[in-house]
Amino acid sequence: MMNNQQGVSHTRTIQLQSALNQKRLLTPLDVVLVGATEVGKSSTLNALFGSDVAEVGKGSQPQTQIVADYRVGQSFRLYDTAGFGDGKEADERHAKNLVFLLRDTCTSKQKSYFLMDLVLVILDGSSRDLGTSYKLLTDVILPNIEPSRVLVAINKADMAMSGRYWDFEKNQPQPRLIEFLNEKVHSTKERIKEATGLTIPTPIYYSAERNYNIDEIFGFIINNLPTHRRYLN
Repeated sequence: MMNNQQGVSHTRTIQLQSALNQKRLLTPLDVVLVGATEVGKSSTLNALFGSDVAEVGKGSQPQTQIVADYRVGQSFRLYDTAGFGDGKEADERHAKNLVFLLRDTCTSKQKSYFLMDLVLVILDGSSRDLGTSYKLLTDVILPNIEPSRVLVAINKADMAMSGRYWDFEKNQPQPRLIEFLNEKVHSTKERIKEATGLTIPTPIYYSAERNYNIDEIFGFIINNLPTHRRYLN
């Protein structure tokens, strides 16, 4: 028997499938998951889709550092890449392999296109030093995929001020923390624009562990689904 959380997760899966069908995209839609080690990529997937997330491969493409790939329903496929932030040499290797992944191509119905449709970048809201994440965004990701296809989500909103100003009873941030998080959203978008001249969709903050703003991050993904594949010129 399905509990309430499982029911919510399954409903999201159905809504996602419906949104993809309406856009008449060639499916499955392929999404790259990027984030630092321990940023909460797996917990984010679980918070969004629960048991509807099915792991279909593990370490299947070592040349791209894919840790695992997942399916949500029949039309949404996610590739979890190796976490970065574990040293310069490892990060350089990760960056090189991420470029390879973003430029990888395939052919269907005599048309060639890039395999990856979206990038979901998860930032650590509790970290004061996001320099490596920004560098990956500006130097690696955005030069290799359109900015409208780059979604930035800030996890661990509850710990953004070291746990202060979080209302544990109501499971939501207090006004002071909301102000801080909104500023982080603004500064993230502006910092990327200043470095690249490109405008990404406005980031969103959430907490996978607290199950906070999960509907919002789901809506964020739905509202930014592409209208077409990345066909080669």
